Parts: sequence; C-alpha cells; structure tokens
Amino acid sequence: MTPDYWETAARSLARRDPVLRRLRAQYPDITFRRRADAFTTLARAITGQQISVKAAQTIWNRVVATAEGRTNRLAAPAVIALEPAALRGCGLSQRKTEYIRDLAAKFVDGHIRPRRWHGMDDEAVIGELVAVKGIGRWTAEMFLMFNLLRPDVLPVDDIGLQNAVALHYNDGERLAVGDLRVIAEAWAPWRSVATVYLWRSLDPIAVEY
Repeated sequence: MTPDYWETAARSLARRDPVLRRLRAQYPDITFRRRADAFTTLARAITGQQISVKAAQTIWNRVVATAEGRTNRLAAPAVIALEPAALRGCGLSQRKTEYIRDLAAKFVDGHIRPRRWHGMDDEAVIGELVAVKGIGRWTAEMFLMFNLLRPDVLPVDDIGLQNAVALHYNDGERLAVGDLRVIAEAWAPWRSVATVYLWRSLDPIAVEY
C-alpha cells in the first residue's frame, strides 16, 4: 500500500526546497509502502538498529528463511518456536535475539494490540511502543513511517538522515539536532517523505521495514 498523499507531498516539498526538488527529479519512482504486518515491521526495525541497510537486509533474509517465513513476512509464533541459537546464527546479536523473541511473545499473548494504533496520534503510539523491551524512539518512528504510513515523522536520531542533511545542507558537517529540526520545519507536514528522499540520496538500497 502506497500512501495516497505521496505525490501531493513530493510536489509540495519540491516547490519549497531546492535539494528535495533535485532529489525528486533524480529518483522519480521513489515512494514508501506498507509492506508488512505490525510484527514484521517491528522485528525488522529491531534487526536494523545501528547497522547498515545492506547488513540489515542480509540478516533479515536469513531470519525469514530460518523461520520458514514468506518473503517480507515473519510470523510471531514461528519466532517463538525457534531456539535462540538459531536466531543468533542468522547474525542477530544476543540482545536483538532477546528483543525479537520478547516482541513475538507479546504479540502472541495479546499484550500488544496494534489495531488500536490507527486511531492514536504519533506520540501516543510512540509512548506505547517504547514501553516494549528493545524498542526505542527510533524503532517506533520507523513503525510510524513504514507501517502506519504517517506523513510527518522526523527521526532526528537516525544517522542516515543526519548524514544526508550534513551533505546537502551544511557542506558535509554534521548539524546539532536542534539545527536539523530548524531545517526540517520547512518540510512539515511531509517530513516522512523528505526523510525518505534524503535516505535514498545516500544509499543505492531503498530503506524499508
């Protein structure tokens, strides 16, 4: 599912910001889509914490294959059925293995009820998610963007976003978070879309969760 606001957002950003106008022309087919269910999105985001897009994709492919999941889908019961050593053998750290298994257990026992989140605002969803072991604000923001398709998320702690803003707006010098927020004020209410274009400018592999 591609968000129906994408083209409106992309046109608006291109009118306001010359960097994003250039990136839109360079990557005319870029978008993001809801590719997976809530559990898969969160498990994949945990997998991708603090590692490159390429490394995360490699490890994720191994996890899905080991759990005998479908392409881009991972079932919580299948994760619970695996021994921790099997997940670690896919390249997950011990801590990420614990986090993903705990997440799977919470989905199976009903502790996590994702259907509620569609009617909640961004900060309320983040508040619920960060209460789960292994999910910090960055992971919650990835969920907002790639599962709930929220249009105005700005993941200021994301290294890729920080590097892209440094490259395109500050001669390669990393900005303080407060300064990054100031630049991003011009992108509202489409900061998720701006973030995706900026990510793509750094990496040949599109970010997805």
